[in-house]
Amino acid sequence: MVNAGSSFRAVTLGLGYFFLYAPIAALIVYSFNASQLVTLWGGFSLRWYASLMHDDELIRAAWLSFRIAVLTASASTILGTLAGFSLARSNGLRGISWLSAMLDAVLVLPEVILGISLLLLFVELEQWFGWPAGRGALTIWLGHVMLTVAYVSVIVHSRLRDQDRLLEDAAMDLGATPLKVFFAITLPQMWQAVLAGWLLAFTLSLDDVVVASFLSGPGASTLPLVVFSRVRLGLNPEMNALATILVASVTVCAVLLNTLTHPPSQRG
Repeated sequence: MVNAGSSFRAVTLGLGYFFLYAPIAALIVYSFNASQLVTLWGGFSLRWYASLMHDDELIRAAWLSFRIAVLTASASTILGTLAGFSLARSNGLRGISWLSAMLDAVLVLPEVILGISLLLLFVELEQWFGWPAGRGALTIWLGHVMLTVAYVSVIVHSRLRDQDRLLEDAAMDLGATPLKVFFAITLPQMWQAVLAGWLLAFTLSLDDVVVASFLSGPGASTLPLVVFSRVRLGLNPEMNALATILVASVTVCAVLLNTLTHPPSQRG
């Protein structure tokens, strides 16, 4: 019975991994396909990687998406950490439940609604104050911050809600200021949650299509928008090469972060 149970778990685990990673593996293999037809193998070649390196539109879009994602993740981490800390340390404060409900609403609202509401807001602000002047990287960044700050706050709040406050109370009893307690005790204890929030915000921003489609303008097309517009006209082998580079980058970052957050001495 034990062997049968182990075999069943191994089979289900294998099927799960196959379902998740078989399409990615096929994409990586066909990124080295010499044929222009993405589903017809024509021999091993690096032609699409070379073509990708000379695709100025994709390179500009990728660089713009990366900059917006970094700025979005950084701003969302700061605001979301403060919001999560306030939610976790303000029990019984009047109005705190409304703040929590407003943050949670962003998580469940369709992105189409967020995109339309932000577009209308920016149009009205431009008419009244002349800012922002048109749609571009700034409006995309503001929209992504609004989209992702709630996710960071939920992660940080969940971490702080279960955290023991004895060290914080002891430090304040010994004369430490609240600001000193936050940076010396609270923040080091929740840094993994803050890092997880930053990574999630970065991923959501880099991957977003819906909100960016409402808030982008001429010369400010992000990488997902460019890829989506090209795929609608037909599959391009360059997309396989681009996706392979992204998968490789994400894999390397994931391994490095896992090594930093879970040292070998803690895995055993």
